[in-house]
Amino acid sequence: MAGIYIHIPFCKQACHYCDFHFSTNLKSQEQMVDSICKELVNRKNYLMDESLDSIYFGGGTPSILPVEEIKKILGVISDSFVSQNAEITLEANPDDLSESKLAELYQGGINRLSIGIQTFDDDRLKFLNRSHNSNQAKETISHTRRAGFSNISADLIFAIPPETNSLSRFENDLRQLIEYKPEHISLYNLTIEAKTVFGNWHAKNKLTAVSEESSAEQYERAIALLTSAGYEQYEVSNFAKAGKYSRHNSSYWKSALYLGVGPGAHSYNRKSRSINVSNNAQYIRDIQNGQTPSSTEHLTEIQMLNEYILTRSRTKWGLDIEYMRMSWGFDLMKSHEKLVTRLIEENKALLSDGIFRLTSKGFSVADEISLRLFSEE
Repeated sequence: MAGIYIHIPFCKQACHYCDFHFSTNLKSQEQMVDSICKELVNRKNYLMDESLDSIYFGGGTPSILPVEEIKKILGVISDSFVSQNAEITLEANPDDLSESKLAELYQGGINRLSIGIQTFDDDRLKFLNRSHNSNQAKETISHTRRAGFSNISADLIFAIPPETNSLSRFENDLRQLIEYKPEHISLYNLTIEAKTVFGNWHAKNKLTAVSEESSAEQYERAIALLTSAGYEQYEVSNFAKAGKYSRHNSSYWKSALYLGVGPGAHSYNRKSRSINVSNNAQYIRDIQNGQTPSSTEHLTEIQMLNEYILTRSRTKWGLDIEYMRMSWGFDLMKSHEKLVTRLIEENKALLSDGIFRLTSKGFSVADEISLRLFSEE
């Protein structure tokens, strides 16, 4: 099974923490949608006729698009790719989702919404420079249910400065969100990126990040609350009710094929990775001129192995020791027996039936562990 990711590079305004590729200039919106449709047609053979399991509109803010433009993209996908009961997700901001638009999205084929709530605290929403308020977030979830959606994901951010009361305020966000019973919840640790407003403030000593200890405490508290509320932590940042894992994100972690279209989008076919240019004007110009606005990196065997370690170690599915040995000749136990043993003794990992997987405690340092498990070139 395969997936398609559509990057919609537009936002109403720039959140102070975000360093994704986007623009607040919407003048080229129609041209962008037309170019995305052309790229989909041009690259229809990329997935090698594998059936689509997921379609994901990300960004930016995909919900900024009129429903007709979303339907236009879905129509091109339907004409160009084989799809079988695909999960079709739209990332959305609460202020874009009126009751009428929600009904149109549902009727137009979107069957899963990923709502960027981030926090229910109005002061913190302003601090983050979000374009919605807490009442809009709460109303949106209720309206979403009435529109017919039965698969909803919601995002929250933790470790939001200042550190004073950061834990209690985040816990309050969690408790409020749990009351709405979304099928899926994603949690993101706020990081201060250089080319953002927060990065600028931090460089000028106008902003202090929440300490690692406080951040870890918030993360651990979230795991406890969500687990007790019936959510399973199936990946470092993702929690789901039974059977409601994100198909699209899971495909990344399981090394499935995926095609990324739009500026800045990534594609992967197990042998190579391609990256589209992160420039809206150049992307549109290249597509309209019949050119491919991307660069391609062909992966070595070691890179493919390390990609597997990096992605799978973040999930409940863990590392299949025999699969690594058969695919790449890599013996995890022989190469890292001392590290594996120590991680198990520290309750950061488990080894069962040939699968090495991290515990919730290990998830908190998953990237660090992955780097130590990598095979060297």
